[in-house]
Amino acid sequence: MFEVRSVMTADVIAVGRNATVTEAMELLRKHNVTGLPVVNDDGTVAGIISEKDVLEFLHDIDDITYRVEDFMTRDVVTFSEDANLIDICDLLLKKHFRRVPIVDAEGRLVGIVTRKDIIQYIVDYHSLFKEVLGALAHPVAS
Repeated sequence: MFEVRSVMTADVIAVGRNATVTEAMELLRKHNVTGLPVVNDDGTVAGIISEKDVLEFLHDIDDITYRVEDFMTRDVVTFSEDANLIDICDLLLKKHFRRVPIVDAEGRLVGIVTRKDIIQYIVDYHSLFKEVLGALAHPVAS
């Protein structure tokens, strides 16, 4: 019932593994997000880089040669577009992740689901549910 494709953001802001950490931080700031999927040249997911990951960059802030792959989290859990949203919620609760990449059958990034996306979905769902209940309680006479 709760399919991921109805909740995910398909227009994903991602970064290549060879981008500089500075470039990744600029994307985080520009798009007001807390993490970015890291993709290989073929679009498959290589990792995630988050605000928390780049805090380590402060130790060597003058070294502009650091690459995203030097700081990214490599063990990334992904889900397919057909996954159940409840399974993602369970993972977010257990692992304290903030986002989960959504991939196609070949492992290429096609979307992302964040905690914020799920909260918005719940709010929208409840609003629609209340409207339907209200319409059923007060049918329009014909």
